[in-house]
Amino acid sequence: MNHDVAEVLAELDAHRARFEAFCRSLSEEQLARPVPRSTWEVKDFISHLATIDEPITEMFRFSHTGVRGNSAPLADVDTWNETQVQERRTWSVDRIFAGATEQRAELRAALSELTAEDIAKPMKFGGDSKRGSSEFPLALFIRGWNKHDPMHAMDMVRALPEVVTPELEAWFDHPVIANYQAAMDQD
Repeated sequence: MNHDVAEVLAELDAHRARFEAFCRSLSEEQLARPVPRSTWEVKDFISHLATIDEPITEMFRFSHTGVRGNSAPLADVDTWNETQVQERRTWSVDRIFAGATEQRAELRAALSELTAEDIAKPMKFGGDSKRGSSEFPLALFIRGWNKHDPMHAMDMVRALPEVVTPELEAWFDHPVIANYQAAMDQD
C-alpha cells in the first residue's frame, strides 16, 4: 500500500473511532437539537458522514481504474446530502452507524488500492452551496478530507456547548478544520 494512503487511513480510522464515541455519548435530546447556522439537527451530521463515503468511494475507484461504477458523479452534492439525511431522520444512531461501518469498509478498500500515480492525478471538486468548483491533486484532497469527522463534530458542538472539553478543542485545532469552518460561515 502507498505510504501516503496508509497514513491517511490510520488518521481516518482514529477520527472515526473518536467521532463514533462522541456521538454515542450524546442523549436523544442532544441529538435532536437544531444546529445553529445549519438546516440540520445534530444527528443529521451523523447521517451525512455515514452516507458521503459512498460517492467518495466511487471517486477513489474511478481515480484508480478510470472506470465509473454504478453511481454517476454527484451533480449536486447539497441535494444528495439532504436526501440522505432526510431518509435517516427517524433512524437510531445504532442503525446509522451500522450502515456507516459497511460503507467505510468499502471506502477503505478503494482507498487502499490507490497508488502514488493515482493520488498525483488532479481531481475535480464540483463545489457546493458554499464553495466553488476547483481542481487539485487527489493527494491534497485526501489529506484534508480525512478530517471530515472532526469538521462535522465541530459543527455539531455549536448546538452542544455543554459538551465542549479541552480534548474536543484539541481535536478541532487544525488549519484544515479552521478553513472549512470559515468557508461554511460565509453567507
